[in-house]
Amino acid sequence: MKEEKKFSPISGYFALLFTLILIALPLLGMITLKMYFLVVILAIGLFCVGGFLIVNPNESSVLILFGRYIGTVKENGFFWVNPFFVKKRISLRARNIDSEPIKVNDKVGNPIMIGIVLVWKVEDTFKAAFEVDEYVHFVNIQSESAIRRLAGHYPYDNFDDEMTDTTLRSGGDDVNHALEGELSERLAIAGIKVMEARISYLAYASEIAGAMLRRQQATAIVAARYKIVEGAVSMVEMALEQLSKKEIIEMDEEKKASMVSNLMVVLCSDKDASPVINTGTLHQ
Repeated sequence: MKEEKKFSPISGYFALLFTLILIALPLLGMITLKMYFLVVILAIGLFCVGGFLIVNPNESSVLILFGRYIGTVKENGFFWVNPFFVKKRISLRARNIDSEPIKVNDKVGNPIMIGIVLVWKVEDTFKAAFEVDEYVHFVNIQSESAIRRLAGHYPYDNFDDEMTDTTLRSGGDDVNHALEGELSERLAIAGIKVMEARISYLAYASEIAGAMLRRQQATAIVAARYKIVEGAVSMVEMALEQLSKKEIIEMDEEKKASMVSNLMVVLCSDKDASPVINTGTLHQ
């Protein structure tokens, strides 16, 4: 497989002076001395004008001669090359892709919306020019394909499998590194270097967003209730232990059960308790 090779053209300023001479002298001879055969030299001078080449910073020019790759000019400046060369400009600047969110299925089949930000640039001009057709379009298509593949490898979250460590929502750098690796492998054929790739948008698809929101809320409520009950049991246990240790009151099993029930209601309720004052004995 061919690879990029550097081409060193001659200075454009020297060629410009030489070309002006080829054009000016025949014109002068034809006008003053009627030497019309000098039109051949004039034609050569005009033909040489097509060989001038300007390469701006962070740009390159791929040179082709009758279907054969000659080389790439990456040096900035004003040059002259063979007028028969076909010059194809390729930018070497970094470019951004902020993809629109697309609907895909995650590892467990949930429809989600996901979008990415990709920073890339051309590293090998030969591959960008000849290995693929329209390398910019190639980057866009492969980026979408990489998104779909990434989503198929990870679940959106770990609600369906609590043993899953890496998810799209919480994976962070691990998921972004996997995305960069996938894109680098796919875009290497076009001579593209992936500088950065990360998820910029992630959400459930609209048809299941409401149900998943309720599910997340229910999970949060259950987790909160678990902590509340765990704390309430500890407090009840401490209360019974302290009452027994300090011999404040003698309680049989029935009284303990009643006290535990009342304390659990007070501690676990999501509303303020309304106390009932007992003006009789403890047995009433």
